[in-house]
Amino acid sequence: MSALSAPPVLPARPVHRSAAGEIAVRAWCAAALEREPLLRSSRVSAAGRATGVHVLPGGPGTPVLLLSGELLGTANLVAAARVLGGDRRVLSADLPGLPGTSDAARVPRPGALGAWLDDLLPRVSDTPVIVLGHGTGALAALTAAPSPLVAALVLVGPAGLAAPVPDLGRTRASWAWRLSPGARNAARLLDSLGVPPERAGHHPLAVWTALVGRHCRAEPVSGLLRGEEFRDWSGTPVAVAAGEYDRVFTPALLSGPARRLLGTGVRVLPGAGHLALHDAPGAVRDLLREVDPRR
Repeated sequence: MSALSAPPVLPARPVHRSAAGEIAVRAWCAAALEREPLLRSSRVSAAGRATGVHVLPGGPGTPVLLLSGELLGTANLVAAARVLGGDRRVLSADLPGLPGTSDAARVPRPGALGAWLDDLLPRVSDTPVIVLGHGTGALAALTAAPSPLVAALVLVGPAGLAAPVPDLGRTRASWAWRLSPGARNAARLLDSLGVPPERAGHHPLAVWTALVGRHCRAEPVSGLLRGEEFRDWSGTPVAVAAGEYDRVFTPALLSGPARRLLGTGVRVLPGAGHLALHDAPGAVRDLLREVDPRR
């Protein structure tokens, strides 16, 4: 190949280690989703990526589009969707490249998630929604184009605003989970992310996290967004929040960039760790009520 030749475009690496692993993960998700009889699931193509979209009917408030991050996904947020559904219709879209119900190929760069969301929005709603993003889901929202279909942004423990807090204990727990992904190491990993004290050592997500450790490739938590990836949301109501026990994106860590880049403070969600949508859905529901233009 000459010095001027373009390198070959390699296919994106799938999140699953094997076909059998993909079957195991998707079967677990399907079983969890089937426990909610009112939930309706479908597959939508957005930016060429098959996307699992799950809809739960709800109250008269502005509908919410839920974009969850690593280690969550709709299958682990059915109980949270029920809480949010008391006020509003809940649409939940699993991000491509993460364990769940969407396309398994990893997304090559953060901006690709924004393009995916740009294409997804008009396919799932013809009226404005509140976009609720957690972790990588918040990163997808921040890199999407502002749209009349976005009534407000609610970003919980958002990736992209700041680099994760360095933590040797979390690094050790992550390596132990990768090398031996049993329930005990899964619980240790969850503890290292930040969990409510009463859940330390026996988190309800440990079984799922062990399954992901066995069958999925781990990826590092996203760091800072580059300037060209970050979109201008100054014309849209934005709320940023973090769990009081979050050890990855702490409220103190997010405070400066949230004020500087988004013009807002950081709400502390009581009783929540890093996986705040799972830990404290009632606190997230209250935050949605505050930003809802129909309130």
